[in-house]
Amino acid sequence: MQTDRATAQTGDEALCAFAATLRWEDIPDHVRHEAKRSLVNIFATALAGCREPAVDIMLETSAAYSGPATSTVIGRTERMDAPTAAFVNAMGANIFDFDDTHEATIIHPASVVFAPIFARAEASPFSGIDALRAFVIGGEVVCRVGLSVSPYHYSHGWHITSTCGGFGAAAASGALLGLDAAQMTSAFATAAAQSSGLVDALGTMAKSASVGGAARNGLIAADLASRGFSGPARPLTGARGYLAVYGQGAKPEALGDDLGHRWEIADNAFKPYPVGVVLNPVLDACLEVYRDEEVRAGDVASVELTGHPLLRQRTDRPDIATGREAQVSAQHAIAIVLARGRAGLAEFTDAAVAETAASGRPQVRFHDEAGRDVASAVVTLRLKDGRILTREIHAARGSRTNPLSDSELEAKLTTLAEGVGFAGEVDRLLEALWTLDDLADAGDVVRLAAGG
Repeated sequence: MQTDRATAQTGDEALCAFAATLRWEDIPDHVRHEAKRSLVNIFATALAGCREPAVDIMLETSAAYSGPATSTVIGRTERMDAPTAAFVNAMGANIFDFDDTHEATIIHPASVVFAPIFARAEASPFSGIDALRAFVIGGEVVCRVGLSVSPYHYSHGWHITSTCGGFGAAAASGALLGLDAAQMTSAFATAAAQSSGLVDALGTMAKSASVGGAARNGLIAADLASRGFSGPARPLTGARGYLAVYGQGAKPEALGDDLGHRWEIADNAFKPYPVGVVLNPVLDACLEVYRDEEVRAGDVASVELTGHPLLRQRTDRPDIATGREAQVSAQHAIAIVLARGRAGLAEFTDAAVAETAASGRPQVRFHDEAGRDVASAVVTLRLKDGRILTREIHAARGSRTNPLSDSELEAKLTTLAEGVGFAGEVDRLLEALWTLDDLADAGDVVRLAAGG
């Protein structure tokens, strides 16, 4: 692939040409490995979320409108048409906020990209190399679009995974269909026209619906483009295109700069806790004082948090009532971790929320530091006995500078699969994911993730 030509192209042209022409040989080994790590992680979180009430409701509602049942719903016995399977698998994978994070944008790339790929894998079979190549393309596209509208887009209230996710889903699906650059532009145009998702929906089922919608809409956008469906020639950088409408101070150069040489999809981080990524350093600090200082929730008078502004904007939620809201509540997270000494899925359920509502959540004061990394925070606990304990976490566990190992990601998948009573063979699923590029049929992977 000739990426040097990007300098003479608009951002739309560069990104669409990249999505249409990237070859397997163009992808460095370390990027391929990071893509596999992303897939191990996203299948783990898809299994974790597969039986949540939101998924039940979506499947029950969709059944009346679905086409031929070609595709697996991960962790379940139901099969659905490809667009619906993409929708449901994406929402299930993202539902606990336990999926991957591109730290520069706070996008969760894998959920919206893997779902249409593996929904297609059973409807129209293709190889594991094709699947992994499409995953890299889709992940890179969604991150590049996110960079071009950051930081305004997310801070203004758009749910960036949902709003940018359709481009990644369209790029991945288009790559599998063999769309050329012009057709890919049309797919991006249709994805842009369907972009939606609001931060206000965080902590509710509606957030998951917008993530699922991005995966489904991108899949359909690519199908439409393959049949001649068209749109504006510059859906991203046009005078009233995506960047102008959804961004402020947008950076169109981010779409094509060093494309094919600098890989945003290889900068993904993977969470050890099922919370908004900005809470990870807070939980690290709380677990540390629980273990080392034997501090318990009842010992705490108040808490001060110093972090990236998103820490306050997303997690200052003292009066929550549900497990979904708990994932973005600093007050609950601190209280439950200091009560139980752990931060797994069980700590972010309706029952756990009822526990902290009854026992009390600490008063929390937030201090914004605009230049601070989202993976870092200073946590100061003022105890009832007069002591003041301060912990600064410079790189939260699971961040890009303190990443989870391959074996920790495997353990995450195993633990989350066990948590939902998954009856499949976890070892075989892990082997298939790590050796995806050796498989003749990528559908083998998702069939191993079906419910028994």
